[in-house]
Amino acid sequence: MLDTTNYTPRLEILYRDTIRAAMKEEFGYKNDMMIPRLDKVVLNIGAGSEAVRDSKKAKSAQEDLTAIAGQKAVVTKAKKSIAGFRVREDMPLGAKVTLRGDRMYEFLDRLITIALPRVRDFRGINGKSFDGRGNYAMGIREHIVFPEINFDKVDEVWGMDIVICTTASDDAQAKALLKHFNMPFNS
Repeated sequence: MLDTTNYTPRLEILYRDTIRAAMKEEFGYKNDMMIPRLDKVVLNIGAGSEAVRDSKKAKSAQEDLTAIAGQKAVVTKAKKSIAGFRVREDMPLGAKVTLRGDRMYEFLDRLITIALPRVRDFRGINGKSFDGRGNYAMGIREHIVFPEINFDKVDEVWGMDIVICTTASDDAQAKALLKHFNMPFNS
C-alpha cells in the first residue's frame, strides 16, 4: 500500500525546485510571493440535451468526473426554466469539481503526460485561450482519453471543460508558468 503521509506530487516538486527560480529570473520578481503559482483546476461536464431527456445521464457524468478527478463531483442544476430547451429549474444538467493542492497537481500531471497525447489528431493546445487575468480554459471532446475511464463501461462520451486558475496577473506570466509545466501549446 502506498504511504501518502509524506507524498508530494511530481509537479509540485518541479514547481518548488526549478520553476519558481526560472520564473523569478525571467520576470525579475523582487519578492518570492510575487511569483505566480497554480491556484485551482475546475473540471466541468455539461450533459446538455441528453440530461433533459434522461435524468440518469447527469448522474453518469458525475460518476465519470469523480473517477477522473479522484474527488467527488457535484451535480450542476439549471438556475432557471427555459421552455424552448425543455429545461425546468433545478433540473440536473451536468457535473463539476474543483481541485486544489495535491489533487490539482496530480490531475495536471495526468492531463499533460497521459490524456492530451491520447487525443486523436493532437497537435497541441491553443495558446490564446487565456482570459486576460492569468487563467487558462480548454475543452476536450472525449473524456475517455483519461486512463481512469473504463472504455467498455462507457454509455456516453462526454465533452469536458478544464479551467486552470493561476495567481498570475496577466496572460504572459500565466503562459510562461504553464510552459514550465510542459503544457503543449501550439502557438
